[in-house]
Amino acid sequence: MGVLECPALPFLLCLLSLPLGLPVLGAPPRLICDSRVLERYILEAKEAENVTMGCAESCSLSENITVPDTKVNFYAWKRMEVGQQAGEVWQGLALLSEAVLRSQALLANSSQPSETLQLHVDKAVSGLRSLTSLLRVLGTQKEALVSPDTASAAPLRTFTVDTLCKVFRIYSNFLRGKLKLYTGEACRRGDR
Repeated sequence: MGVLECPALPFLLCLLSLPLGLPVLGAPPRLICDSRVLERYILEAKEAENVTMGCAESCSLSENITVPDTKVNFYAWKRMEVGQQAGEVWQGLALLSEAVLRSQALLANSSQPSETLQLHVDKAVSGLRSLTSLLRVLGTQKEALVSPDTASAAPLRTFTVDTLCKVFRIYSNFLRGKLKLYTGEACRRGDR
């Protein structure tokens, strides 16, 4: 049976080839609460980190890029108010998005941009946009803005990196750490 004989096959292939990083309009409001969704983004980030671990010259950035510190003191995190956690997640996500966008621009302006590197950076840009949209639907931005605890929160800790590998390591760690902790708790609160 050829492709032309089965009209549903091209449609199914098209659905299977859609990258998860693209925002889905009309998606269920609590899609981020499905652990498989976040795990897919984590997997993409880890793949990008693994691809860039072996490259040296082509993965160096022509300038230092500021990224959020992804270390989590679990004791302190559990004691934080919801608004403080939401604030850290939003600040980290915003800074990480800026870092990946800057990496994308630097890679595009390099003398010989690698298609593989460009693909992973593009996926990260798309993934961060989707995660931002999913978190907005979850209402985390309102918690960060409305909560009086956010005003008294300490400024986000940051540092600079100079390679794509380090950018992707931070991206992966942020998703596996603060974002996963926060969404897990936010989803549990929403289920009550």
